[in-house]
Amino acid sequence: MGKMTIDGRLVEFTDEKNVLSVIRKAGIDIPTLCYVSELSTYGSCRLCTVEDERGKTFASCSEVPRDGMVIYTNTPRLRKYRKMILELLLAAHDRDCTTCVVSGSCHLLELAQRVGVNHVRFQNTRELQPLDDSSPSILRNPNKCILCGDCVRMCTDIQGINAIDFAYRGTDALVTPAFNRKLTETGCVGCGQCRIVCPTGAITVVSDIEPVMKALADPQTIVVAQIAPAVRLALGDKFGMPKGENVMGRIVSIMHRMGFDEIYDTTYGADLTVLEESKELLEHVSSGKGVPLFTSCCPAWVQHCEKKYPDLAKYISTCRSPMQMFGAVIREYFRDPEHNAGKKLVNVAIMPCTAKKGEILRPESRTRGIQDVDYVITTEELSSIIEQSGIVFDKVEIESADVPFGIGSGSGMIFGITGGVTEAVMRRLQRGHDRAAMRAITESGVRGMEGIKKFEIPYNGKLLKAAVVSGLANADIIMDGIRSGEEHFDFVEVMACPGGCIMGGGQPAKSGPRTRAGRIRGIYETDINTQIKKSDENPTVTLLYETLLKGHVHELLHRNTREAERAEQKRVE
Repeated sequence: MGKMTIDGRLVEFTDEKNVLSVIRKAGIDIPTLCYVSELSTYGSCRLCTVEDERGKTFASCSEVPRDGMVIYTNTPRLRKYRKMILELLLAAHDRDCTTCVVSGSCHLLELAQRVGVNHVRFQNTRELQPLDDSSPSILRNPNKCILCGDCVRMCTDIQGINAIDFAYRGTDALVTPAFNRKLTETGCVGCGQCRIVCPTGAITVVSDIEPVMKALADPQTIVVAQIAPAVRLALGDKFGMPKGENVMGRIVSIMHRMGFDEIYDTTYGADLTVLEESKELLEHVSSGKGVPLFTSCCPAWVQHCEKKYPDLAKYISTCRSPMQMFGAVIREYFRDPEHNAGKKLVNVAIMPCTAKKGEILRPESRTRGIQDVDYVITTEELSSIIEQSGIVFDKVEIESADVPFGIGSGSGMIFGITGGVTEAVMRRLQRGHDRAAMRAITESGVRGMEGIKKFEIPYNGKLLKAAVVSGLANADIIMDGIRSGEEHFDFVEVMACPGGCIMGGGQPAKSGPRTRAGRIRGIYETDINTQIKKSDENPTVTLLYETLLKGHVHELLHRNTREAERAEQKRVE
């Protein structure tokens, strides 16, 4: 333990990694733009600069705390310095704030107002750059970039993708893909983690709000939506609800009032995935292939594997993701004139994930040549739609999801967190509903926020080796180990976003440790309060196999490889 004096007060510190952390521990909210605690220290914005007793200034984010330090955080010199930094940043920034997507939540504007930047004395001399709208998930506007480097470090340090980096020098510096290529010409997988850490509107989500609103206004269209587990635990953040509170009932009520005809729960689709994937796992293990079965729920992970590990991509589960399984089931259900009333169907998915916008366009996500899910709306987009509607979030009555697809199990709910898919499969493989056995599963090592977890799954007197991974840089570690023969697993779950879908690229952007903890708690509390714990015990799913899915299981619930092969052949030609 050490002690330092901050603004005349003695403050103790222990294992804080930098002076900035000690300052914040002391209750002083010192401004930063480039500092994200989960990322490596960069120190580019200099807003966190402090002054010592000798008048020396330094960036507190990159200074290791030392016993006996005396520092000041709010001297006239520092206030003038921070104001000048923000004025210079704004001078080189596209200040189209009135129509900016992040207007109202822009961290740059928030800090400028906080330090008192009332006007900008300098002209913007930077060359105007074209928008990069090549990705179905991510929109990049280089003219709003302030060169903080957060997106670069996220893409490199946490995801290991390296799709973007700094180019050129001085006033010509840019954050861009190599050789000014488009995002779709890089290894970008659309995970959206760069957008989560971007403090301005330089990286945003591609919006599908307008076509959905148009469909809602069309009396000849039935608009059906499914809502993913992680959405209900994050949307409340935007409307002042406690972090991690399950607001599913409010979402359903508001969406009904906005004109959605039917609203279903994606946990139903997750239950279908558990049944199909656990069956496929046992078949895979019996085949003795010597390589693991990889999960297919995360589209960003699937893309990453295809691009970087094509030799192992063939071992990705043939199961569609819960969204795509459910999307196919919904479209099949509404083919019946009794259900569609002669109207056109628009199938919408409310997701925490930006990569889902690209997944719905993939050829293998089609059934009989038709795209099953028409639009993906992220949690952030849904909050915007609700704000536009004028409906007061905390004043609506709670409603339940619609039948026949409104009931999901606790296993389907925990899909929204890292380890959830594996835990759901473990429950499915466990015979019966013994409470001690269920508790043993939760304590097996499957839970927790570690980037890599390894453990064993007991089944039929055998032990199946499993790994749970979140963050694509961690996935690279596991994949390299499998390739080299150093690692041996039967089942590997990968989620691209650190922590899983609860921290997806389409979730509300301002999310720190408290937010993460709240969403984790919300996921597991919802599971505890759900009467049906196992996917195979969901009676509505069992009924579906006996009716609509009869004779169509593989066609509706597994990836359409023929469509993918035809698309690849056309591309080659």
